[in-house]
Amino acid sequence: MRIVSGTHKGRFILAPRNLPVRPTTDIAKEALFNILNNHVDYSELNVLDLFCGTGNISYEFASRGTKKITSVDANYNCFAFVKKTISELKFPQILPVKGDSFGFLKNTIEKFDIIFADPPFEMAEIDRIPELVFKNNILNQSGWLILEHGDKKKFLEHPFLLEVRSYGKVNFSIFGIKNETDSQ
Repeated sequence: MRIVSGTHKGRFILAPRNLPVRPTTDIAKEALFNILNNHVDYSELNVLDLFCGTGNISYEFASRGTKKITSVDANYNCFAFVKKTISELKFPQILPVKGDSFGFLKNTIEKFDIIFADPPFEMAEIDRIPELVFKNNILNQSGWLILEHGDKKKFLEHPFLLEVRSYGKVNFSIFGIKNETDSQ
């Protein structure tokens, strides 16, 4: 995996093979950040990266100047790798958290501008992610929840779904609080 843009553009990060992860592909990640480039000022963002795995998405946000990133993963080896990589890349704005992503969503009192979640594609509880985000009101008014999932899962009827982008077998469902002008 590599960092696509920013201060660490082109930097390759080699994760250990024994991590139980499926990192977002460079093509899908680049496409996602091209969408974000038109909607956000990275320097003003508070980002939550759930099921962060290798930290791939967190490093991309940090390289682009994001001021605060919280990276959550329950796996100790993923947590340790992210912690080590943060130190190597000198990304003090990333806070690694070893913990369950659902527990984090239930208990946090913080609000975020971008919440990125990349759970295992086969996870049965994937529907709970947008449910918890909106029930617990942890997304800022103009913020986005970006949920990465496989092509078998659909959220087309979800009241907060803004759009879906597909890149091969990788899908990004983008959720947010719709403005009155969005429905016109």
